[in-house]
Amino acid sequence: MARETLSMAEVAEADFLLATRGRAEELGAWVVGAVFDAGNRLGFALADGTLHRATLSGDWAATNAHDGAVLSACADARDGWLTGGDDGKLVRIAPDGAAETVADHKGRWVDHVAAHDSGIRAAAVGKALHVLGPNGPLKTLAHASSVGGIAFDAKGKRVAASHYNGASLWFVGAKEDKPRVLEWKGSHHAIAFSPDGTHVVTAMQEPALHGWRLSDGQHMRMSGYPGKTRSLSFTARGRWLATSGAESVVLWPFFGGGPMGKAPTELAGGDEVFCTAVACHPQHEVVAAGFGDGMVLIAEVASGKVVPVAPPSGGPVSALAWSPNGAVLAFGTEAGRAGLVDLGKR
Repeated sequence: MARETLSMAEVAEADFLLATRGRAEELGAWVVGAVFDAGNRLGFALADGTLHRATLSGDWAATNAHDGAVLSACADARDGWLTGGDDGKLVRIAPDGAAETVADHKGRWVDHVAAHDSGIRAAAVGKALHVLGPNGPLKTLAHASSVGGIAFDAKGKRVAASHYNGASLWFVGAKEDKPRVLEWKGSHHAIAFSPDGTHVVTAMQEPALHGWRLSDGQHMRMSGYPGKTRSLSFTARGRWLATSGAESVVLWPFFGGGPMGKAPTELAGGDEVFCTAVACHPQHEVVAAGFGDGMVLIAEVASGKVVPVAPPSGGPVSALAWSPNGAVLAFGTEAGRAGLVDLGKR
């Protein structure tokens, strides 16, 4: 197994990019999501129901989006942000901070949200997946058990929902809604489409991933994790799948017939602290990773070179995201620390 280790114990705080190229704030509540919209504007969604619009300079402005916690957040289809709350509301926050209730499910939890730049949105409420267009609701897709995660393919033609005993794939524009069911026993949560739409991968309740090759339904079992995997991210061209759940960033090869029969690559381990979040760069084979002690770093897949971004801050990294142009990396922690770092050329 290929492995690049880096101990941060002797790295001075001034060596982290946050000190020279970034900014961090204590926001006082669990950071549920760090989300860039299509215009590279950044919002931090918090468990206290707020969304903070953040910049490297200037004040960070907060919008009260929910009466309760934000449970999920994503970039909205046009611009701004979409949040789901435990108050049952699906809320759009515009770039200027104005909040609009898109749907109200009357106190039921909006566990997961997703949107595509085609204008399609999706929200998971219990066993139901609600699909909405620019002008309102389009359809409701029913599942036998609670939806654990949702994802659109790159073209926005299909939406996938993970649940107990597998995942379901739906064509958004179908006149008759019949899913393709991908079966595998167990509870499935986080879900991802490969960028080319040929594979679907889920993170399971047990410390393992499961994948399906859509051309023939071939199963892919990815196990051996010491902890539960909560974060999945494909590299831009889909060659690698980066995951959390171990003391390093685990990358599975999706080329040359992989991942079956191939060992994963591990990057940036060595401190005996679990990786809790991963996010692949939108253009390059570079992975950002957050750890259980609050540390953030970036690693180049080919060389294994590791660059320290933010020092340990006490709380596990719970949110991690790149701006669409790849110039800015944002992170947030369970302890309420949020930051962003400008990685653009100077």
